[in-house]
Order: sequence, then C-alpha cells, then structure tokens
Amino acid sequence: MQTKIKGLSLWCAVFSSTTALTLAALPGTVAAEDTRINGFYENATYARDGVGLSKFRNTIQLEGEKRIGNVGIFSNVSVNGTLRGTYDGVYDLNDDEYGSEAGGPIQLQDIAQGSVPHGGGIAPTPLFGFDINENPNDGMVVLGEHLHDQDNGVAFGVPVRPCDVDSRGCIDDYLDKDEDELRFQEFNDRLDFIRELYVDFDLNFDSGNVLSTRLGKQQVIWGRTDLFRVLDVINPVDYSRNNIYDELEDIRIPMWILKTDYRMGPTEVFEGFAFDDLNFQVVWNFDEFRPHDIGQCGQPNVILDAGCFFRGMNNLWENGSTVANFAGATPDGGLATDFGPGQIGIRRANMPSWKLSNTQLGLKLEGVYGDFGFSLNALTYRSQLPSLRGGIPAQNPFDGTTDVYPSLIAFDIHFPRVNLVGGSLDYYSQGIDTVFRFETAYTSGEEFANTLRERLYSESDVARYVIGADKNVFIPFLNENQSFLFSGQIFGQHILDHEREQRTYGEAGIPDWEHNWIGTLLIQGFYMNNRLIPKLITAHDFRAQATTLAPSVDWIVTDRFKVTAGANVKVGDGARKFDDCRSCNPWDPFTQTPGVVNHQPGESAGLGGFEPLGRFKSGPIGMAQEEDEVQLTVRYSF
Repeated sequence: MQTKIKGLSLWCAVFSSTTALTLAALPGTVAAEDTRINGFYENATYARDGVGLSKFRNTIQLEGEKRIGNVGIFSNVSVNGTLRGTYDGVYDLNDDEYGSEAGGPIQLQDIAQGSVPHGGGIAPTPLFGFDINENPNDGMVVLGEHLHDQDNGVAFGVPVRPCDVDSRGCIDDYLDKDEDELRFQEFNDRLDFIRELYVDFDLNFDSGNVLSTRLGKQQVIWGRTDLFRVLDVINPVDYSRNNIYDELEDIRIPMWILKTDYRMGPTEVFEGFAFDDLNFQVVWNFDEFRPHDIGQCGQPNVILDAGCFFRGMNNLWENGSTVANFAGATPDGGLATDFGPGQIGIRRANMPSWKLSNTQLGLKLEGVYGDFGFSLNALTYRSQLPSLRGGIPAQNPFDGTTDVYPSLIAFDIHFPRVNLVGGSLDYYSQGIDTVFRFETAYTSGEEFANTLRERLYSESDVARYVIGADKNVFIPFLNENQSFLFSGQIFGQHILDHEREQRTYGEAGIPDWEHNWIGTLLIQGFYMNNRLIPKLITAHDFRAQATTLAPSVDWIVTDRFKVTAGANVKVGDGARKFDDCRSCNPWDPFTQTPGVVNHQPGESAGLGGFEPLGRFKSGPIGMAQEEDEVQLTVRYSF
C-alpha cells in the first residue's frame, strides 16, 4: 500500500510543481485582459458487467493563453498551453482484474485430454518445450477468454500484470508500461502531461493576405466527421482511455507540429468566379513517430484485443509457451503443443527513429463558395496502426535449423509509410435547414494480414468515405419548446486489393472485410434551459453485425459543476472465426495437415478459429461485446 500512496504523491507533486512553474512565469497577469487561465477537475467512474470497477480516472486539466500582441513584423502573437494529469485508481481498487494481482493459472484445450495446464502440452522433439520457471503458469489469462471459449482453435496464455511486476510479453518501446505509467498515464518520457504548448503568430501582407502560423505541441484537425476518422489522421489516438467512445479532442495525442495557413480571404479565380474564402495550409509533423495507443494487455480498454495478442505472441517468442489445439489440428481440434523460444511469435517492434524521412508532411487547400465549404488534402505519414510482417529467421524445432520459413507465424511489427489524398465538402441547405457533410480519402501503402502470402501480409490501396447530415427536428410530444439534434453518418471502407480464397477447411487470405460500412446516429435533446441534455449515440457495424448503444444525460448543475450519467451497451455478434495459419505447413513435411491432399510448403488449408485473425472481422464493436458499462462522470470547472 505504501507504493500506491507514493505513486499518488508523485503525481500530485509533479503536476502541482508544473502548475506552479507555469503560473510563476506569468506573474501578476492571471486577472489581466490579455491572459486567460482556466481548468477543471473531473472524476470518471465506470463499472463493467462481470468485472466490477473498470475506471476510476481523476483528471486535473489547466488551460492558459497569453496574448502578447505585436512583436516585430508579427501580429496577434500568443502563447497557449494545456496541462493534463490523470490518476486512474482502477489499478489499485480492482487490482485482481487490472493491476498487480491480475490473472492466474490457466488451462488450454487439448483434443486428447480435454485440457492441460500451461506447460503441459506435447513436445514432439527435444527442441520443443520451454522453461516453466521462466514462463510460469500464473498471472495470465487465455487469449480472448472474456469473449469466447477455445472451441478447438488457437489459444495461449497472455501475461496481464504491469510490466514492472511481470515483464513477460512486454515489447520494448511499444507496449511496455509499468504500473505507474498505467495509473498516471501522462507522466512518461514523452511528457504527455504537457497536453498542448504552442505559439500563434500572423504575418500580414500588403495585399491583405495573412500567413497564420502555429508552432508547438498541438492537435491538427482535418475533416468534418466524428468517431471514425477519414481525413483526421495527423495525430495518433489513445484508444486505451475509452476505446473509440471518448471525444476525439480528448484522445488525440498532441504532437510537435508546424502548421501554417496562407489566408487569402475572398479570392477571384477568374473573371466572374470568386471564392468567399480561400486558404492554403502546410502541416509538418516533425515529432518523433508515435503510433496509436491500442491499450496494453491488462488495461480495461484494449481495442480489438490486439494488445493482448501482441503480448502473448511476444511471450511465445521470448520464452516459449503452450499453444492449444496445434499439433495435428483438424476442425475437431488438435494437441496442445509446447513451443520453445525463437520458434513462433512476435520478435520485436521496429519503431521508426527520428530522422527527416520519418517526419510527416501534409497540404490542404480549403475554401468557401456560397453555401459550400470544401477542402482538398494530401498527406504522407507513417501508419499509426501496426503491421505484422512475417519472413523473419526462426528455429525449426523438428531439425534445429534456423531459417526463413514460408507462412511461419513469426513476425516483426512495422509501421509502413502511407500516402493519402482526399477531400471534404459540406453544404447547408436553407430550404430543409440541414447540413450535409461528405469526406473521402484514398490511401496507398497500408498493410493487412494475409494468409495467402508467404510473409502473411500484403499491401493494398484503400478507399474510405463518410456521408453525414445534421438536422434540428421538433418532436412536440417530447419537447414543445426546443428541437432535438439528429446527426447521422455512414462510414465506408473498401480494400481495393483484397484477397480471399476457399481452401480445404475454410477461407484463407485477408480477414478484413473487402467492403464494410459503419453507421452512427446521435440524438440530443435540451431541457431546463439547456441544463439537462439527454442524448443517445449508436453505432452499427454492418458486416460484423455488431451495435453499440450509449445513452447519457448531462446535468449542468451550475455554470461550474456538471454531472454526466450514462451507459455503453453492445448487442449483436461478437467474435468470429478465420484462418489462423495452423495449417500453413511452414516446416514441411513435418507440419502437413491431416486430410489435405498434396499440401504444399507454406500453403494454408484454411483451418480457422477465433484467434488471432477473427478480430478483424468482428471490428472494435464486435470485439467489445462483453464490455457493457454504466458510467458516472462529475466535472468542476474553475
């Protein structure tokens, strides 16, 4: 308990010291007209069905602006900063689910014995097997156990305790948070407690045009949509806070960026045709690369459960482990198998180092013409989602040789370079009092898992778009005095180089849907002079057949104090099955699959299960089917 109190004291001390230094830098100006400082304290308490407390996050945030005015040739100079610190007590208050006491011993399915403990699988040769003292049967869960049973598929143990308590499966520089980094998320080596810190300044030209520049740690928002991003991809996102459901403003990860806009105002392009407004923007993200925070296994929110798959696979590579239903597998199951280190799994994450070629550059032309607003966008950047690339040297446990074997489930994590072009359009129709929004993006360079390829991934161009509309609607029997806001969106994604084939035991190829759509709807009302705001947010994944319903009520008790009560409920299908590459025959002839005629080396027979690739068919909503929550948030602003 002393460690927990010490950690909390550290959070308070660091944040208080930073706040004091910030205020000290502005002596006597807090009340001045050219200085603004405000902030809030917030407590978010969530309880998850079957788990108990899943969040007890306490947040203090301070926002400040210092308007300086004219400095030399520059005008409208200002300095802006936001500091945020959080302490999530769930790792202390519910530590047998998410903290230092999480997990335990596990059992893995075996067709011969029903189940065996971790470490109790077969070892066909002396090179199979692992040291149970280095990888003990404790502090683990079975991959995906909260969502599905093993059902004759791949399963293995995943360590879930913080990385300073249990280092197994913690991938260096990627998913390796210790307990304090989980509790006090902003206090890390990237100085995330400095939420934003930038300077704004303008340079005015005789023509009336203005060059407006923002330099520093910031969020750059492209596009006009919510929840799912199409153009809004400059900043990575922290999905570990609340999956996809928090406001993007709160979960974008600010980066050190130079953003400059050349504002031309009303501009005549040619005689008789003029824009009401026209701007050209350049964005240079010169910060060290940073991926999305997908959540580390052992946190309450691990989007797609991918962080658990990564941690279990890294543990397999580093220490060896037991894999359920592996040897001799058919649709009826297989024998649990003890693999040794360096045979299968994830070896490492190749994080792009800082160099000029790893920075990101974006261009945007934005304008207004009558009732239309538009943008044309182009961006070159590193994928913020990880890609697993096979084709790494690994040991053949049947003969002891180390080589690159076709379709072996042994990977490095990469973050490929992606190029994006796209645009957006919005239109206000006065006749029906409705705003229509359209956004589209075309990317090249994205990578997808693909069990038809020897390295188990392939590259594809992707087209995405969203169509949305916002309208105020009177519903007299619910509120005679004020309208309700209806906001709907349809997101589409199309993988243009999609590959999938039917094989002996099932489909093999890319698990992601070739064509998929997700629809969202927001309904929001206003009562008590806008102090009571009920709303319902829904999202439906059409191919995964999974839906989330998030009703909530905001009660603005005073101008400073707000209470939000809500829930997040999922309905529909959960986990789905897909080729898991047990039948990929990497170590021919030792790994030929029973019942497959003329099984070639590296050729998948399509034998599948829930893990690991079914998650891409289920999507983030389907993979969270067992994460229903009730939520209470209180905020005091100052």
